Amino acid sequence: MSSQIPLDAACLAPVSDLGDGLNSLTDDLACLRLSIVNCVFHGRPGGEDWVLVDTGLSTTSTIRDRAERRFGSGRRPAAIILTHGHFDHVGSAATLAEEWDVPVHAHPLEFPYLNGSASYPPADPWVGGGLMALLSPLYPRDPVDLGARLQALPPDGTVPGMPGWRWLHTPGHAPGHVSLWREADRSLIAGDAVIATGQESAYEVMVQQPEMHGPPRYFTPDWDAARGSAQQLAALEPQLLVTGHGPALAGAGMRQALHRLARDFDRIAIPAGGRYARNPATVENGDIYRDP
Repeated sequence: MSSQIPLDAACLAPVSDLGDGLNSLTDDLACLRLSIVNCVFHGRPGGEDWVLVDTGLSTTSTIRDRAERRFGSGRRPAAIILTHGHFDHVGSAATLAEEWDVPVHAHPLEFPYLNGSASYPPADPWVGGGLMALLSPLYPRDPVDLGARLQALPPDGTVPGMPGWRWLHTPGHAPGHVSLWREADRSLIAGDAVIATGQESAYEVMVQQPEMHGPPRYFTPDWDAARGSAQQLAALEPQLLVTGHGPALAGAGMRQALHRLARDFDRIAIPAGGRYARNPATVENGDIYRDP
């Protein structure tokens, strides 16, 4: 059973390589690769109005440096947006929010993981795929505490500091996972609802081979919801797809692969022997929030 859909070079988004892991995707979007994970800068170079989407691991100095390079020294963002609260997406959130004196916006269902009150369910090392999955019980899942800077995304679907964008609730990988969508140019920031390279194998993580995947298997506790989220994103027919892991993708080949993933999600994405494939952890059954 294949866990991914291979992609050829035609599916890669055209980028302007700005050096040191920073790639310009559109006139107001840039993706920064931070070791195993991506964050996104929204805003025109040199502009005063910009937003950071996700914050990687403990990579504060790298994000700060690339932000100053793109927007200018001393220009702080309007906000930080989190697609979800996993350790590889929030590692620098508290430090940067304090340093920049800005709010951090997330879905309310992620709040227990971001205000110190709950941990994520245990990782599942038996999903297969390689060393990264086997080591997953060692990865941090305890909450961070963003304090008073933590704010809910607006209930009307707008995204603070990002005019023209809407947030979409895309649960499964996390209960309050969100993706960001701009209808005008069909740009999609998917977070980990779908990803563009494998995360279960150490080789895949290092090489970043472009492939269409469902969410990282070892940290996905609700596969029914994850299926629905993948189908929701495929129905958008995006032109540009930026995910939490792997290169940015674009075009008809990307859309074809995304539709195939959505259509054959159970066969491609869901691990046959996974604990959460059998017994999901959900908000409804109370298993999604654990004592920290």
